[in-house]
Amino acid sequence: MSTFSIRDLSRNASRVVDEVTRTGRPALVTKRGELVAAVVPLSPEEVEDYVLAHSPDLIASLAEAERDYAAGRSVSLADALAELGD
Repeated sequence: MSTFSIRDLSRNASRVVDEVTRTGRPALVTKRGELVAAVVPLSPEEVEDYVLAHSPDLIASLAEAERDYAAGRSVSLADALAELGD
């Protein structure tokens, strides 16, 4: 796995992306010696899954929905649609 400084990334972004695409391995990005990001290869099929899996708001929302369901605080789709139709 390659590591690039933020300065290297800004000057050579195309080269970094080409390397990640060619090797299929992530490249780590550092700023002042600290790891701050990763450039990761994604196929078109993986984009939606990646975004959804790394969205803190979505993860929190799903966890809350699971707690509500487990506690019986849910309604059927038919009931929700009926309520919307009123």
